Amino acid sequence: MFNALVIDKKNDAQQAQLQKLDLDQLPQEDVLVRVAYSTLNYKDALAITGASPIARQFPMVPGIDFSGVVERSTHPDYQKGDQVLVNGWGLGETHWGGLAEYAAVPAKYLIRVPEPFQLRDTMLIGTAGYTAMLCVLALEQQGITPDKGPVLVTGAAGGVGSVAIAVLAKLGYEVAALTGREHEADYLKHLGAKHILPRSEYSKPPRPLGKEQWAAAIDVAGGNTLANVCASMKYYGVVAACGLAESMSFPSSVAPFILRGIKLIGVESVYAPVELRLRAWRRLATDLDPALLATMLAKEIPLEQTLETAQQLLDGKIRGRVVVKLN
Repeated sequence: MFNALVIDKKNDAQQAQLQKLDLDQLPQEDVLVRVAYSTLNYKDALAITGASPIARQFPMVPGIDFSGVVERSTHPDYQKGDQVLVNGWGLGETHWGGLAEYAAVPAKYLIRVPEPFQLRDTMLIGTAGYTAMLCVLALEQQGITPDKGPVLVTGAAGGVGSVAIAVLAKLGYEVAALTGREHEADYLKHLGAKHILPRSEYSKPPRPLGKEQWAAAIDVAGGNTLANVCASMKYYGVVAACGLAESMSFPSSVAPFILRGIKLIGVESVYAPVELRLRAWRRLATDLDPALLATMLAKEIPLEQTLETAQQLLDGKIRGRVVVKLN
């Protein structure tokens, strides 16, 4: 028997609770992993609280990522004792996820923990950090280099924002941090942000065009914020969009695109090909200052505290990363 957080739905009411499960209840997959660490992401919090219909089948174990040690494998690429991690692939949505002491997944979901990271390190970074690195790669692919001008990061005190700022700053970019938590200014400057901007400047209804300010941006918000970011881009600027923390809507116009030639690039991390995942993790190993990882940790919690912490995360009371220790 092992401990797991389980979301179930009865009479159209969704509820998450801790349960004892048997290994036989896990999906029948190639690899059984003894989970060491998982995380609590914004998406997990939506699923656990029922604030958004993330889980698509029930019962469901939430947790969009985890790291751990292979306990049993029928696939030749993985042997007992291998240290592995998973990001995305529908965990916590269509496939049982990482907020449990054991997880069974197809071998194709896994990658080995890259050096020099330890199991805990990979979840300090987590899907949020991996997504941030995908955004940086997307900007680089579009030719955005430090000499092009400043880069704006929205949702700056969150998981994606924290890693994005740290990576961009280490690569030599001038970074501006947009946040609704201006009291976190010292934290954001420690990560490498040169400018701190209040979220209120970008949450108001957007105009078609604003003052040219940014060569590039990484956005986790959507909604008015993303529209205002696009309106304030410099000519031929690039926006990498990866989240909807504010809204799924995009109340913009064609003006920034046809009058300034900007590009809006969607960054998708859940089903990214393995080659891109490996590239992102290799870059994290070189472009993320390991000394900053501890700074990004909001808290490390046991599985039993995930319910209350999920609501705190949605309420905007947590900055940085939440790591869940399982084994």
